Amino acid sequence: MPSLKDLRNRITSVKATQKITKAMQMVAAAKLRRAQTAAESARPYAERMAQVLGNLAANLTPGAETPRLLSGTGQDRTHLLLVCTAERGLCGAFNSSISRLARDHARRLMAEGKTVKIICVGKKGYDVLRREFRDQIVELIELRGVRQLGFENAEGIARNLLGRYDAGEFDVATLFYSRFRSVIAQIPTAQQIIPAEIAPTQAATGASADAVYDYEPGEGEILAALLPKNLTVQILRALLENAASEQGARMGAMDSATRNAGEMIKKQTLIYNRTRQAMITKELIEIISGAEAL
Repeated sequence: MPSLKDLRNRITSVKATQKITKAMQMVAAAKLRRAQTAAESARPYAERMAQVLGNLAANLTPGAETPRLLSGTGQDRTHLLLVCTAERGLCGAFNSSISRLARDHARRLMAEGKTVKIICVGKKGYDVLRREFRDQIVELIELRGVRQLGFENAEGIARNLLGRYDAGEFDVATLFYSRFRSVIAQIPTAQQIIPAEIAPTQAATGASADAVYDYEPGEGEILAALLPKNLTVQILRALLENAASEQGARMGAMDSATRNAGEMIKKQTLIYNRTRQAMITKELIEIISGAEAL
């Protein structure tokens, strides 16, 4: 049985931990408001950009040269996985769920005989994936020093991908991130970004909506200019969704940790009181026994 001193130290330690987790929960809640606003503001722009590309692709002039970012290389041998996670932990299953989705995707591709390359944005995803895919990881991009995610951060990553694509290093690129739904729901998402996927509904909408428009220059030239920008926009959206998801997951994790600490304090306090009562009772018995012996 632990001594009273050990129990007091344990209770004091858990109370200190509870204060830290409570503070982290409040900080995450404050950051979540800003991150959620940024993520929700980016969604309409990214969705509208995808719709414009769908409209242009649906009305692409027959025989026009289709940009490689839309048509692809014509092969499906080498896949690049862009895995976006956080730089820090203590956010529940946020990092592990994204890494698990990317890991399963990589395993499936490798089982099909495909070559897999991985770029990790965020150290936590790198720490998880390097255990199994050390040879496949070609780069780690850290954003630890970035206080506010912006267009320039996504643009740097997009330029990196475009340079590798133009050099023929991969045929297909897939983006992995966590889409923010609520504080208790973050959805790991895989999105093919090279070649750009055009949803059938977008193409169908464009076929009727753009029938009254004439493009100058042609659709192919406009697509060639817009597709690199769309790549940056989609990466920026993923980074902002990730930022909101991370703070939501951390807020939930720290709330659970705070409540667990409270339960542990109650349990340890009960043990402390019972131990102290047992010691007092034992001392009283010894005093009474000594008095009777006299």
